[in-house]
Amino acid sequence: MMHEFKRYPLTYTIIAINVVIYLFTALLSGSLIEIDPRVLVRVGALYGPLTIADGQWWRLLTAMFLHGGMTHLLMNMYSLYLIGRGAEQYFSKAAYLSLYLFSGLFGGLVSLYVHPDAVGVGASGAIFGIFGALAGFFLAHRDRIGTYTKAFMKDFAVVLGLNFFIGVAIPSVDMSAHIGGLFIGLIGGYIIAKKPNILWLFDLVMLGVLFIGIQVVTSHYAQMLH
Repeated sequence: MMHEFKRYPLTYTIIAINVVIYLFTALLSGSLIEIDPRVLVRVGALYGPLTIADGQWWRLLTAMFLHGGMTHLLMNMYSLYLIGRGAEQYFSKAAYLSLYLFSGLFGGLVSLYVHPDAVGVGASGAIFGIFGALAGFFLAHRDRIGTYTKAFMKDFAVVLGLNFFIGVAIPSVDMSAHIGGLFIGLIGGYIIAKKPNILWLFDLVMLGVLFIGIQVVTSHYAQMLH
């Protein structure tokens, strides 16, 4: 087990953080199976009236580590287990974290734009971002790593199936966050795979685009209210 952790420290650390936070919310909810939406909102879920209207944009980050129930958590963590270990083989730790966090943040932002009054939680946007990053990596180096494509597509099918089930079965999960995360991850993964030394520039651009996105979502929300 220690050997596995040493090989994939980021993936296992992120999984552990999600599990610990879930247990904390389960304690507050009084249930290990389903988490009270009021608890989720209290500890950092996405919710338009608070995130947008009250300017609590830190919820874009905290919502990535919250889950609506045991099924939601287990399926997301299994998806991360499948996808994350591959990403740690192909990307640096800094690139992995950057892709994971920005995919989750943008996934949350897209979710807010589409469903601002829903309670949104989950690591799906970030996980889809890591999947997109792997797809971008394979696309960037498709002439050299064709032998890995079949294994990748197998994991792809499993992750897509799990997340489709999650999106249909769990009301607090917004599929738009998956699309937003996947898009950012795909672009970022391709760029970083081609030019690993410009990770700092990618981060800088993403921060700028995130700031613009926040302004767009805020304006859209204001128009909805009037």
